[in-house]
Amino acid sequence: MLKGKTAIVTGGSRGIGAAICKMFAQNGANIALLYAGNTQKAEETKAELLQMGVKAEAYQCNVADAQQVATICKQIVKDFGGVDILVNNAGITKDKLVPMMKVPDFDSVVDTNLKGAFYMIKQVYPVMMKQRSGKIINISSVSGLMGNPGQANYSASKAGLVGLTKSIAKELAGRGVCCNAIAPGFIATDMTENLSENNQLKDFIPMKKFGTPQDVAKLALFLASDQSDYITGEVIRIDGGLAM
Repeated sequence: MLKGKTAIVTGGSRGIGAAICKMFAQNGANIALLYAGNTQKAEETKAELLQMGVKAEAYQCNVADAQQVATICKQIVKDFGGVDILVNNAGITKDKLVPMMKVPDFDSVVDTNLKGAFYMIKQVYPVMMKQRSGKIINISSVSGLMGNPGQANYSASKAGLVGLTKSIAKELAGRGVCCNAIAPGFIATDMTENLSENNQLKDFIPMKKFGTPQDVAKLALFLASDQSDYITGEVIRIDGGLAM
């Protein structure tokens, strides 16, 4: 489905990002995996990808640093010969109610989750525009669609991703490049580990269960493939009905 394509996945060493890397690799894509700090985990994920018979490299990169992003993206294009798919998955949380939320905590979440995606798109934009093809997938959140107490920074950053998605989609639509967003609900990952056994929380989800990283990865695969060539500017919830 993605044979011969090159995909960049930020936050690709674990959780949803790693699941997307593996799903793409299983379908023939070469993977450039970006990670923030856990080198061991990144190398483990890279080793799994290489076992699938594709080219894979791990690059340490703070997506909130525009210069680092520019340098790494240039290196990826050099190493892989181009880029066909970008998945902006890197994200952090620093939850607190607004009176207790420190300004640097608001800034750092927006810098990583929103500005990081912008920096990545800025680098692949001319490449995809020139080749007149490409898929950009931004991982937003239902928190960005409906808000969440204690997550003013996270919700704002994820809502910003929705606006960014639609603007990029309109800019690149005439060049054969699609840009869409995925809005996961509660997904069982390291980030939600302390929540996954909370049955009261599951009561709010119509399907009464958390999703899996693989659920998100399957949707990402569809959006990265030619099966979604006429879909752009869309935000697709994958939340068991939570944000209906």
